Amino acid sequence: MRFTWGVLAYNVAVVLWGAYVRAAGAGAGCGNHWPLCNGEVVPLSPGLNTLIEFTHRATSGIDLALIALLVVWAFRAFPKRHPARLGAVLSTIFLMSEALIGAALVLLEHVAGNTSVNRAYSLSAHLVNTLTLLACLTLTAWWAAGNPPLRPRGKPAVLAAITLGSVMLLGVTGAIAALGDTLFPARSLAEGLAQDFSASASIFVRLRWIHPVLAFLVALWVLRFALVNGSRLGRVVAFLLSAQLFAGMINLLLMAPLWMQMAHLLIADAFWIALVLCCAEFVSARLALARPISSL
Repeated sequence: MRFTWGVLAYNVAVVLWGAYVRAAGAGAGCGNHWPLCNGEVVPLSPGLNTLIEFTHRATSGIDLALIALLVVWAFRAFPKRHPARLGAVLSTIFLMSEALIGAALVLLEHVAGNTSVNRAYSLSAHLVNTLTLLACLTLTAWWAAGNPPLRPRGKPAVLAAITLGSVMLLGVTGAIAALGDTLFPARSLAEGLAQDFSASASIFVRLRWIHPVLAFLVALWVLRFALVNGSRLGRVVAFLLSAQLFAGMINLLLMAPLWMQMAHLLIADAFWIALVLCCAEFVSARLALARPISSL
């Protein structure tokens, strides 16, 4: 079980480094080559951007090996039809799709200073796949700890799906807002607000206002879901959500410096993992859910 949590933590680190690649404008560090880096297996005289991008690719390759070991471990440690086996297989599938989406970003040149609208679609697909991968790894660890299989049906499943889906949508708007901050940085908060409502501004900038508005609405729903759930995990979710909202406000006031973007993303990943566990607990057949369900 510790190995599963370790693989999950490593994936969070890979996600953070991938965000650093985007924020640092180093996505084209290996050119439009994949899986090679500027036509080389290992760049011999890399510049800074090449080193940043190549490091991300190298850590992703290590991730592939770790999840392969996770599958082997799950099939050796658990009997047939155990949910931990399913979680490990799904993690492998979404890691492979993660790699393919990453390759598409490079080959289509949806990196570095690319400002095309199509980049928003590829970025959104990448983010949704990343969150799904983290959810699969989280559930693998949940099942490896001896928790029962999930049987999503009825109102608990609907509420959990709405909660996870709304947070995933919020993540997409956050990724687009972060891209706008990277591509079109503002020198002051007033200048940034003026950009948001300028007809001549990029679509990435004009969509930034959606993220804080949606964050407020989603926060109200998630807080109610987490606190009505009444468990320790629910309180953890509420705490991390509050920390995330505070980090978002600081990020806005400081004009999204790189270090604050990374801190904001780290809290977001921790919040997502806690929320997946909270939803798993919520729909689990072993919990007495009648009272909290009826009150939502």
